[in-house]
Amino acid sequence: MPKGDGKLVAQNRKARHDYTILDTIEAGVSLQGTEIKSIRNRRINLKDGFVRFRNGEAYLFNVHISPYDQGNLFNHDPLRSRKLLMHKKQIAKLQEETQKKGITVIPLKVYIKNGYAKVLVGLAKGKREHDKRETLKRKDQEREIQRALKDY
Repeated sequence: MPKGDGKLVAQNRKARHDYTILDTIEAGVSLQGTEIKSIRNRRINLKDGFVRFRNGEAYLFNVHISPYDQGNLFNHDPLRSRKLLMHKKQIAKLQEETQKKGITVIPLKVYIKNGYAKVLVGLAKGKREHDKRETLKRKDQEREIQRALKDY
């Protein structure tokens, strides 16, 4: 199964607006207790998420997974950092790329693949304001072309 395929749970739509995605990598997520149940219920928010590197490992920060309703005592901290499960070469490549100015790693999608939660992380470069306007203008033009072709 290609990366990014599976049952889509959450998507960071704002990421493609704010960043230019240079490369994507699929990663597993180390979860605790009832977190997978909350993810399956689509109670996850990727909007402010980012990836940091510590001691040769990648961690996912600021991703909010809501506590499971029936979890009582075994619930987790919604904003805790979660370890990403990737090969050392992938982590080293991402870490090397983030040393460049303006490059960061952000989560793009969370999906369930073969019963496991996977995160599609993207190597991203921030867009400037005029780049964002240009992207919106291009989308509008393409939409107008599609309408014209449809009516024709």
